This record gives sequence, structure tokens and C-alpha cells, in this order.
Amino acid sequence: MNFIVSASTDVGNVKKVNQDCMNVQLLERKGRQLVFAVLCDGMGGLQRGELAGASVVHAFRRWREERLPVLLMAGFQDHDIRQDWSGIITECNEKIKFYGQIHGFSLGTTATIMLLTQERYYVANVGDSRAYEIQNQVMQITRDQSVVAREIEMGHLSPEQAETDPRRSLLLQCIGASEEVYADFYFGTPRESAVYMLCSDGFRHKLSVGELQTMLGPHCMNSAANMQQNERMAIELVKERGERDNITVVTIRTYG
Repeated sequence: MNFIVSASTDVGNVKKVNQDCMNVQLLERKGRQLVFAVLCDGMGGLQRGELAGASVVHAFRRWREERLPVLLMAGFQDHDIRQDWSGIITECNEKIKFYGQIHGFSLGTTATIMLLTQERYYVANVGDSRAYEIQNQVMQITRDQSVVAREIEMGHLSPEQAETDPRRSLLLQCIGASEEVYADFYFGTPRESAVYMLCSDGFRHKLSVGELQTMLGPHCMNSAANMQQNERMAIELVKERGERDNITVVTIRTYG
């Protein structure tokens, strides 16, 4: 299996600073490709969200450069990823909190991290950025750590009501603004001829599941150039529909 990667971001209609931050890398090990991606959404209501997101992206990029080659050489299991990434998230949470305390302001970020290998995908999530698998259907891999997601699970809100609920942007936890942070982890087998997508909430709020499949499904994502073209088209549609947040998307296309 091989991979094509693309990513797009936009400051959006309202904000002056893009607090989203992401990094995606196509790697190769002994002739076999793999992809590592991380996406963060700095908290819109908090100061210096872009700094919080960038610090988390930097920490995971360092893991990719220094630790991942060791794991690939030795072999690893799900629990190795869980242990490493949980440690990074805890360390980032403490550092960002300390930075905010010293400078007298609050800051925080979501984080969605994905490692995609030939045999396995590994995903961690804090907050309400998301990872999806798009093929014949659109499958949301992650579960939002948000107030409205909890209300839906408890049967107090429908998904349609959650879209307009005034608590939509309230998170149960985020890196840098929570006392302790516990990431949710998801593991699975990657499929050929699929698109794996990471996105901030600003990207997905104005798009339906059907539109995600139509605009970013594997049938129309056959090269890095048209992947980015489709991402930009989706972003412009989101902006036309009045999205007020920053907008970021990462896509990874698998093929045999």
C-alpha cells in the first residue's frame, strides 16, 4: 500500500490569527511507506492558542524524528504508542500551563495525531478536532471530548440540536487548560483506496457527511494536486456558509 498526502489551512472569515497548526509527513522505511500527521486547534476563546498548538506539533514532530525510527527498527505494539503519546501529551499540558501561569494568561489546544502504516493505524485525540476514514461511507474514527458530544451520548441532545447548541465549542478537556489530560486512543487496519482525514472543527461544521464523501472521497482524490484543489474548494464552501473559525484539513489517500 502507498500513500499520497495533502494539507490546507485558512485563517477564515473573522479571526486575524490562524490558531490551527498541523504537520504531515510521508515517510519510508525499507521500501515501505508510512504517514505521520498531527493537527492542533488552538482554543479560540483563550489567548495565544497558536502558541499552544505549535508547541504540541513540535513535540510530536520530535517524537517522529527521534523515537519513531527506534520503534520501527525494534517493532512495536499498540501499548507502545499509547505510552509514548500519553507521555508527550502530559508533558505538553504541564509546560503550556506553566507558561500561561508565568505570563498571566490562559492558552490551550486540541490535538489529533495519526500514524498510518501498512498494517495499522494509530490515532490519539484530545478535544474536538477529528479523524475520519472516507471510503464508500464516511466513518468518524474519533469521538469528540466536548459537552455536546457527552449530551448526545446521554440522550439529552440529538446530533442536529448539537449543531446549533450554544455550548458547541465547550470542551471537556484540552492540552494546556486542563488539570490533567487523558487522550482517547483508536487503533485499526487501514484500507486501500480510502482517504484518512484530520480536521479542525472549523472545517467540518458547515459540511454534511454526504459533502465530505463527494468532495474528499477516494474517487476524486487521485493526486496531491487534486487533493489540495478539493481541500481548497471545501474550505471556500465552508467560508461562503459563514464559518467564523480557522479552517484546517489534512488528507491521506491510500492506494495499492
